[in-house]
Amino acid sequence: MPALSIPIVALIAGLCGLIWGADRFVSGSVGIARSLGISSLVIGLTVVSIGTSAPEIIVSINAALKNSGGLAVGNAIGSNLANIGLVLGITALVAPIPVQKHLLYQETPVLLLITALAGLCLYDGQLNRIESLALGLLVIPLLIMVVKYKKSHPDSEIADHEDLEPNVSLKKSSIWLFIGLGVLLVGAEVTVWGAKSIALHFGISDLIIGLTVVAIGTSLPELAASVMSAKRGHHDIAVGNIFGSNLFNILLVMTAAGIISPIALSPEVFTRDYVALAAMTLLLVAIVAFALIKGAKTPGGAFISRVIGVILLAAYCSYYIILWPSMVTS
Repeated sequence: MPALSIPIVALIAGLCGLIWGADRFVSGSVGIARSLGISSLVIGLTVVSIGTSAPEIIVSINAALKNSGGLAVGNAIGSNLANIGLVLGITALVAPIPVQKHLLYQETPVLLLITALAGLCLYDGQLNRIESLALGLLVIPLLIMVVKYKKSHPDSEIADHEDLEPNVSLKKSSIWLFIGLGVLLVGAEVTVWGAKSIALHFGISDLIIGLTVVAIGTSLPELAASVMSAKRGHHDIAVGNIFGSNLFNILLVMTAAGIISPIALSPEVFTRDYVALAAMTLLLVAIVAFALIKGAKTPGGAFISRVIGVILLAAYCSYYIILWPSMVTS
């Protein structure tokens, strides 16, 4: 066990570094964007949305460079599962989450389409450079479309983005940006080393470590952001944050690994892990639709209740039950 203590400490320290580094990276990026005159709405929809996925992105790149593609893909899929089951479930337990119609009619079709495309990429057990690049490039038109739509259809989210970060100087913001990026890079290096060492010690695959420990650890920024949004009563940002994060995890996290180094995957990645992700995504869509239908008939409006939060957590735990045989026999 003493031989395992250093990798465990390294993994915990690395995850803490990723979380702190991502926070500083986002703060610096927001400060620079504001100094350049970019609107708060655009900042919230781009810089902050991508920034909360920064730990996953950096870990994915680092893992791919170290020939641990399984950890990178596991991190992307596992983070999306954790976002829906763990993050949204816990957030709903903290406070019922308001739901708006645009989530069903705007964000949902995009999320379903991107999730389906990810399935096509993983179906043959290979994640190659061409399909990874093609999928990753979709983030550009997606961001352009979202920003243009939100500018022409402003709503209460604009107010929520106004308090993202107080105005700070360009110099100070740049310093925080580079400090945050540096800590992210070091944190990713330490996290991947610790995760691989633990996997080697227990004889389990790096895919399993990516699906579980690393995925939960790198999802902590989304958990913190969603819980704080719910407690502060921000209008539907908690659910919207999950939709946005899951999109970026597929478009940037998973594809980054495939672009750097083509990955050969075990059949379970599609038949077990991707199918679980698709099922959880459909469950999320069904919950949003149910909340809107029920909300239309009640004076309180549409929201995700604490009971739904329990259901989401139960679904996430069920995935671990399915995953358990692979964890003990790998």
